[in-house]
Amino acid sequence: METKILIQKETISAALNTTITDLLQLLAVFDEAQINVIPFKDSWTAGQLSKHVLMSNEGFIEILNGPNKETQRQADKMVQKIKSDFLDFSTKGQSADNLKPPIIDYNKNALLISLEALKEKISEAIENLDLTKTCTALELPVYGFLTRWEALHFMLYHTQRHIHQLKNILKKVASQ
Repeated sequence: METKILIQKETISAALNTTITDLLQLLAVFDEAQINVIPFKDSWTAGQLSKHVLMSNEGFIEILNGPNKETQRQADKMVQKIKSDFLDFSTKGQSADNLKPPIIDYNKNALLISLEALKEKISEAIENLDLTKTCTALELPVYGFLTRWEALHFMLYHTQRHIHQLKNILKKVASQ
């Protein structure tokens, strides 16, 4: 059983590392002016989108390291729902107010540095925590209290969703 958990930890760690690296590489393509251009009506800029991903994932790092309890259900019960919700690009979600990024000009290099640091925090959490425990610091709408395993998948699919959006933003601002 311990070998299975270790393999799963390595799998989610690699997936999150790859996804954050993909975000870093995509953000690096934007020039300083493009990062703060509003691409579509009622849309965030590339800088705001990146800041939102940082805010969300840093919040989840706190939740992962916060209060927890033994899980009374399958530790991965919500993973498929989270995946199908976030990777359904035909729907538009609404961010929680506390995760809406400020309307300011963003510095691309500062965002890249913060995203790189985020990768390290995620790796540390995965390596050091029991991922089967239920996080009790935050009950999410729709999903309820997530296990650490589910929270990591939330981070993964949420970031992948925003990479998809960032690609659309890049197409738009590059054509202007």
